[in-house]
Amino acid sequence: MSKTRWQDWIELSFSRVFSDKNKNTIERFTINVSIFGFIIHLLLILGKKYDVFHSRIDNILLTDPISAIYTPFSIILIYEIYLLIHYLPRSFTTSVSKQFEIISLIVIRRIFADIPHIEITASWLNSPSNLQLIYDLIGILILFFLIFLFNKSRNKIMPSRLTNNLRRFVNSKRAISLVLLPVLALTSAYTLISWIHMQFFSPSVINSFELNAIFYNEFFTILILADVFILLLSFQYTERYSQLIRNTGFVICTILIRLSFSTNGLTNIALIVSSVIFGLLVLRIYQATEHLEEKIA
Repeated sequence: MSKTRWQDWIELSFSRVFSDKNKNTIERFTINVSIFGFIIHLLLILGKKYDVFHSRIDNILLTDPISAIYTPFSIILIYEIYLLIHYLPRSFTTSVSKQFEIISLIVIRRIFADIPHIEITASWLNSPSNLQLIYDLIGILILFFLIFLFNKSRNKIMPSRLTNNLRRFVNSKRAISLVLLPVLALTSAYTLISWIHMQFFSPSVINSFELNAIFYNEFFTILILADVFILLLSFQYTERYSQLIRNTGFVICTILIRLSFSTNGLTNIALIVSSVIFGLLVLRIYQATEHLEEKIA
């Protein structure tokens, strides 16, 4: 297959798989499944309250109706991952912005899972559960503001003119998106089955922190590999120092997010916030460099 036909095939395949029709269908499906999942989760909590069944996750998600919000958030996060894969070919900046939004939603989801375990009568500074809630609440406010600043700076970037080199680069990223979609679908199915097996058939017990990290450890590991691959491809199409540093910096942001799943407490939030701060600084310095080069030219 010639290069031209290959480029055309990639463009056609991407437009079909990630069409607006498919996107709208998946969005409607996500909303319906989220509502259904929320109701099922509430019924499970009710069943547990009246001893209809017993589960080893009793102390994590089946103790309070507030925990039921965890399920629709988890389903919505899957849709956000689909959007990330969809937006991956657009630009490194758009992709990393969606990553920041995903990790902020994961923090919010964790808040809903941890609220029922707050020890109201205990000293707030002596209770790990209470401290984690404080870290998460402060962290999400900081993240929300930093993501706002990042997107505000991102919107100032003028789109590049579509040259032949740029078209080949974009199509290379589209090919990566087409590969990522089934890989992440299989990964999510595998981690879900593994988690169910571990909960009901394994002697080990998963705590709430590990529950929040399920799938996303693998997801961000795969995403790091994809970002590094895109970074290597970018060397073929640009020699501009500022762009290479920006793209490399965004890969570091993804690595910091991935590392956050290996920690808990204040360290977890600190790694997530530092990832967004690092990305924002990289983007601001890149824009300042580009503005200076335009003045010199």
